[in-house]
Amino acid sequence: QVQFVESGGGSVQRGGSLRLSCVVSGFNADDYAVGWFRQAPGKGREVVSCISTSDGSTYLADSVKGRFTISRDNAKGTVYLHMNALKVEDTAVYYCALDWARSSCSDARFDSAFWGQGTQVAVSS
Repeated sequence: QVQFVESGGGSVQRGGSLRLSCVVSGFNADDYAVGWFRQAPGKGREVVSCISTSDGSTYLADSVKGRFTISRDNAKGTVYLHMNALKVEDTAVYYCALDWARSSCSDARFDSAFWGQGTQVAVSS
């Protein structure tokens, strides 16, 4: 059974930075695309970022390009989302996810995924 331990969320002012961490266990995460999606109140799910070990592909949503980066440490089974220049519209619950149907991020959707409990990110003006 796959398990996720997410951390790093919190409250920050506009322009600030946060780093989200997610330890994935109980599954051979190296073989699958992993990443983050977010959901803001009253809005649908948005795939934020994805990273693949199998083909080295990555994905960043247009809304976060130039501000967010994703990385993973396979030895630690950990995926990171580095968030800089945060905007109020980045406020959401961020979920770490593993797409069990995809090993590549070329079509990042996380529509066939396991995900964690989520961590809140709140950006104030």
